[in-house]
Amino acid sequence: QVQLVESGGGLVQAGGSLRLSCAASGRTFSSGAMGWFRQAPGKVREFVATIAWSGGTTYYADSVKGRFTISRDNVKNTVYLQMNSLKPEDTAVYYCAARRQITIAIDIVKYDYWGQGTQVTVSS
Repeated sequence: QVQLVESGGGLVQAGGSLRLSCAASGRTFSSGAMGWFRQAPGKVREFVATIAWSGGTTYYADSVKGRFTISRDNVKNTVYLQMNSLKPEDTAVYYCAARRQITIAIDIVKYDYWGQGTQVTVSS
């Protein structure tokens, strides 16, 4: 089992920045790919970003490409999501997810473990 705890959410004005963190505990953290997803009110959960176990491969949703950066520190068992140039449409609950496989994935069903989420609200 892997336990994931997100932090770093909050209220920010449009154009601002936030950095989300996801602390993992349990089985070996560094052996699997990680991802960030988000869910806005009344909408389905959607993919945001993913990173391979080595950190060498990343992939982003088109809506956040160039503004968000995913990274991981396998020593600290933590994955990050740096969010810059935030827009009101980025408002959502952001979830961290982990999968057993080392390769990246964008499908929700390919992730095995999920955090409880952290709220990000961007005001206009």
